[in-house]
Amino acid sequence: MNLAIFDLDNTLLAGDSDYQWGEFLIEIGVLDRQQHQATNDQFYADYKAGKLDIMAFLAFQLRPLHEHSRQQLDQWHAQYMREKITPMMTQKSRALVEQHRAAGDELLIITATNSFVTGPIAQAFGIPNLIGTDPEQIDGQFTGKVAGLPSFQEGKVTRLYDWLSARGQALADFEKVYFYSDSHNDLPLLRLVNHPVAVNPDPILQAEAEQKAWPIMSLRD
Repeated sequence: MNLAIFDLDNTLLAGDSDYQWGEFLIEIGVLDRQQHQATNDQFYADYKAGKLDIMAFLAFQLRPLHEHSRQQLDQWHAQYMREKITPMMTQKSRALVEQHRAAGDELLIITATNSFVTGPIAQAFGIPNLIGTDPEQIDGQFTGKVAGLPSFQEGKVTRLYDWLSARGQALADFEKVYFYSDSHNDLPLLRLVNHPVAVNPDPILQAEAEQKAWPIMSLRD
């Protein structure tokens, strides 16, 4: 069996689910645009530049989860899926997932974005396995803190090993391990697998992919 691992934001999705969640909350009046957007934009710029302070970002991004009930959050998320996420699920990304599914490959999304935001997105793609940054919960309510290690940069490698170990597996059990990503932040995992693929890559990843003769593809329609 093979393992097909997908990054989510700007890879399977033609956009960033984390950034768009903040934008959505602004649009429905939950967050104040003037207070939230500039900070959200700066964190996004830091991410693209490879200098994101992940814990500072998560403290900022998880705050709204803590301030509202799970029932209300779930209602908002359903609207967010319709308005923001479905339009970013391209035919090419759906076809790639189906290609691996038809081949009998194990499917996994691994993303730095929190699992509250990304869980329903993985379900929409029909991908049964998700490693995301986990928001801490107590009695079913979010605390605004992180549970465990964020799945970001080298953390994706650690979280992948933990996931495999919990299943009684290792990377060596798979003949081919694919990882599709757009971002140089994912180079630790891209360098680990035996079938790395650069998807609409940023300039740093583009350069490395060209140097190492990795496949480069687009999932934009």
